[in-house]
Amino acid sequence: MLIHMQTNSLLMHSDTPLPSDRPLQGSHCCVLDDGLSVVLTRYRARQALVEESHTPHTGAGVIITFGLQGHSDYRERWGPRVDFHHGHTTVTAFDHSQGERHIPEGEAVLQLRLVASTGWLARYLGERYQSALPASKGVRSLAFQPTSAGSRAHLQALQVSLQTDSARIQKHIHALSLLGEQLEALLPEPRHTQPIATADVERIVLAHEILLNELDRPLTLAYLGARVGLGEQKLKQGFRRMFGTTPQHFLHQQRMRHAHALLESGQQVAQAAYATGYRHPSNFSLAFTRYFGYAPKAIKQRKS
Repeated sequence: MLIHMQTNSLLMHSDTPLPSDRPLQGSHCCVLDDGLSVVLTRYRARQALVEESHTPHTGAGVIITFGLQGHSDYRERWGPRVDFHHGHTTVTAFDHSQGERHIPEGEAVLQLRLVASTGWLARYLGERYQSALPASKGVRSLAFQPTSAGSRAHLQALQVSLQTDSARIQKHIHALSLLGEQLEALLPEPRHTQPIATADVERIVLAHEILLNELDRPLTLAYLGARVGLGEQKLKQGFRRMFGTTPQHFLHQQRMRHAHALLESGQQVAQAAYATGYRHPSNFSLAFTRYFGYAPKAIKQRKS
């Protein structure tokens, strides 16, 4: 059974603590600053839930979503699908949104979002923000990666502060720490940094193409560097500057997404494992479960 909801806004705006004696169903928004808010969202979908939203944002900005439990996705009407998974951080830029939030049947979802407007970002980041994170029409995905240990600590502290009478400065400290870690990875290097040589750019682009096209091969950083003619450290640094992540993280992300698509198409777990470079399906299942928060076999169970 599929529940289809249409809503203008599910946000409950408040500066009071979140209720700790009963579960939150929906979203609670706490305004930390002019142009900066934190939103805690919890759903428990007994049936598959599709929630329509036709409320345009009042301005452009950046949303950083930390998946604390479960998984869901947002499907922009005229743009890409954005995924949210347990243990992962999703960064998106927007100037408006109109689409659907999808929550699978039986899924318990808990997410924390930091929403920063362009005005707030410009005040704190200046020209670096303007050149690195321009808002585009609709929603634009900027990053999707495992949440770091440092971020997990700040997330736990921020959740506690939202549910207690903690001073506002405590909320600011943890929110700004989370924002700083995520945005710093997306911002350009300071102007005095030497540009990447044209020949090295070509080699790094070639490494990127190899990672995309050879997911079934054992692609180590040493092998990749030797194949394109760059040292490991130079390749790693250049790859991060050009693509905002390391070759290892990018390869793992692409393998997991490709495996998910293969499983959804009906392939067996072992087939998906071999197609994404795993010799042993058990190792693949463990990696898949850690990445998405549910086992590969759960996809087949949901489809049956």
